[in-house]
Amino acid sequence: MRQGTRDDARTALLEARARTLRLAREFRAALGAQPHVPYAAELNPPLWELGHIAWFQEWWIARNPERHRGVQADPDVRRTASLLPQADAWYDSSRVAHRTRWDLPLPDAQGTEDYLERSLAATLDSLDALRYDAGDDALYFFRLTALHEQMHAEAAAYMGESLGIAVTEMALVPTAAPGQELKVATQAFTLGSTGPGFHFDNELQARPVDLPAFAIDAEPVTWGAFLPFVEEGGYDEARWWTPQGTAWRAQQGVRRPAGLRRSASGWERMRQGAWHPLREDEVAVHLSAHEADAWCRWAGRRLPTEAEWECAALAAPGFRWGHAWEWTASAFEPYAGFAPHPYQDYSRPWFGTRRVLRGASPATAPAIAHARYRNFFQPQRRDVPAGFRTVRVT
Repeated sequence: MRQGTRDDARTALLEARARTLRLAREFRAALGAQPHVPYAAELNPPLWELGHIAWFQEWWIARNPERHRGVQADPDVRRTASLLPQADAWYDSSRVAHRTRWDLPLPDAQGTEDYLERSLAATLDSLDALRYDAGDDALYFFRLTALHEQMHAEAAAYMGESLGIAVTEMALVPTAAPGQELKVATQAFTLGSTGPGFHFDNELQARPVDLPAFAIDAEPVTWGAFLPFVEEGGYDEARWWTPQGTAWRAQQGVRRPAGLRRSASGWERMRQGAWHPLREDEVAVHLSAHEADAWCRWAGRRLPTEAEWECAALAAPGFRWGHAWEWTASAFEPYAGFAPHPYQDYSRPWFGTRRVLRGASPATAPAIAHARYRNFFQPQRRDVPAGFRTVRVT
């Protein structure tokens, strides 16, 4: 996807759209023909999400006269008219306040899917007009919109899980074999992306980082390793929690991991809208960064920095990832020399307020899963399928 041809970009766009429509059908099956969800800070109205996907694609491709310039395109260039007259007022996430999205007079489900279909048709017409050997600049926005749609599809999948909807692609329960450590030697590691192909702006400006030797978990922490912390009262002991974690725990009344309960037969986890027995080899997920930090203090370990994680993923045989998004110890900050790409709200507004996660979840599209990809969320989020692995304290 990052270095493919025009035809690879076409395949990626069609795969993303097929997934979007499959998820839309599952939401309608659970919530009705005009799906609605109550307001929550971590959610979006389902029909708004779909319209935004269509709008984003149209904004950056069919309506963008500078799309051929790739990352050099002027983000403020005057756009042509939308296929949907009110689209800019409804779906521009940079300008439409989150809370107001529940009150917009949006098209119904059929009208929204019609907009999706027409927007994609215009996109494919523009793509098919390119030469087969079109370069990175010409393909940049086609790749970006395919990846953007896959990000929204993953968000819809775990939004569905949080609402108790049986989302097919969230049915897989990743497992791990804990205990094995991988030793990584002292080295000067190049952090960040280089070379041709597509890169997100926050991955660029690669630089050498001097890494002392470290030992890192080969796989993420499982529930079998995490639950003793819960059972020994770890959620009630202030010594394991950072000041930020303590404040979050008190404010939210957190006493245990999200979606877990203790029954007469043992621990259970809510999945697909029902309670299921919790297996010890399941990867621990839906944990906040605060919970990951607290477990590490209790266990005498620590979270890896994103440089350590990236180095191990690329250089340590036996490093297994893709079970869950994994919290790191690193704040989401720009690499030195950062320059925003035309979609300027992708990274820059969030620096300093988010924590970096690495890896991928089972709901992450293969086109996104990359050892240098930097995901980022607020540290209190528990709806994201996020877990963690650890580094030995030396």
